[in-house]
Amino acid sequence: MSKVCSVCGKHPSAGRNVSHSHRVTNRMFHPNIQKVSAVVDGTVKKINVCTKCMKAGKIQRG
Repeated sequence: MSKVCSVCGKHPSAGRNVSHSHRVTNRMFHPNIQKVSAVVDGTVKKINVCTKCMKAGKIQRG
């Protein structure tokens, strides 16, 4: 499943874990993507949407 939001385009981004002793390891920040049925151009389609877009009401559930 794609990890990109169909509404806002949010995608995984890279970062680093930094411990107390300042040892650094790489990590990924993944957005909370859900596959939902939404009305797109008058038809119901399954799209990948982040939970922030769902909570903000940017899509109409179908």
